[in-house]
Amino acid sequence: MPSDVAAPSASPIDARKMREVLGHFCSGVTIVSAVLDGEPVGLTCQSFFSVSLDPPLVAFSPSRTSTSYPSIRRAGAFCINVLAEEQNDLCHGFGRTGPTKWQGVSWRPGATGSPIIDGVQAWIECRFEAEHEAGDHFLTIGRVVDLQEYDARPLLFYKGKLHGLK
Repeated sequence: MPSDVAAPSASPIDARKMREVLGHFCSGVTIVSAVLDGEPVGLTCQSFFSVSLDPPLVAFSPSRTSTSYPSIRRAGAFCINVLAEEQNDLCHGFGRTGPTKWQGVSWRPGATGSPIIDGVQAWIECRFEAEHEAGDHFLTIGRVVDLQEYDARPLLFYKGKLHGLK
């Protein structure tokens, strides 16, 4: 270890403090969607980022306790739906467990069959590339197969709350 880098602390980091500090990093909000056995599945996820342009890769990080993620994994393809400012209700609906997430949600299938939700700011359709265990989450990498952006304002997550640009 370089001499100018502090040694790891022997005391654990407090999870509440870590959430509070990291909450100061503003992020967009997404719904990761897929179709398995003819049925749409999805989850809200703010841990999403670009990985590589060549090859085109993105990543998201679902919780290991997610009840929706195993179905998304088994589908083999997924769509990152970047939520627009007025899609708070979708964010909350897909953040819950239950069979009614898709009730009243308008969507169309993309090239992989994954749901592209109407009214989103952007969407990125992917095929699974890799998955890594990462503490209490997975790091899931997808190879981009299609994508599109729209002229909409983003839904943002900051300090534990949803916000729009003002």
